[in-house]
Amino acid sequence: MKKLLIATVIGALSSTMLVAAPDAFAQASAPAAAKKATAKKPTPHRRARARAPEPRHRLVRRSTRVAAGDPIPEGSVRWTCEDGLSFLLKGDMKRDQIVTVHWGDRNYNLPRETTTTGADRFHDAASGLDLVVIPTKAMLLSDKDDTRLADECKTAEMLQGSPAPTQSNELNRTGQ
Repeated sequence: MKKLLIATVIGALSSTMLVAAPDAFAQASAPAAAKKATAKKPTPHRRARARAPEPRHRLVRRSTRVAAGDPIPEGSVRWTCEDGLSFLLKGDMKRDQIVTVHWGDRNYNLPRETTTTGADRFHDAASGLDLVVIPTKAMLLSDKDDTRLADECKTAEMLQGSPAPTQSNELNRTGQ
């Protein structure tokens, strides 16, 4: 009995494939222009609403006002960069394994990455934000599109001539 049932199911599927295969082959070989010209009609058994076509280009409206983003962390230090840019950094780069960078109305928790160059690097793979600090400046980079978001960033103390508050500078002072 089971063999008869299995044979019936296989036969039904085979006959369905014989009917559906020529239609699928015709759709696959149709030119792309013909595909765009034909609009899909909603099937009567579905109750889904027809969606409006999405615009080809989305316009992003940027405001100069501060949006309702993440709050600025207390105790943050402002790093002023060239081109009038700046970011806020909370944490002690000499000892903390994670620092918080406030950039573009968002807070990013950046874990420390080990380097062989002596630079302090904090990188978050999820957001793609990368902070590299050397004794003379800091750079804020984006891994997502390989761009430098902010360059020549310095704290108020660094503008007065002191080096960046990095782990390597702290090790140099204690080793002397």
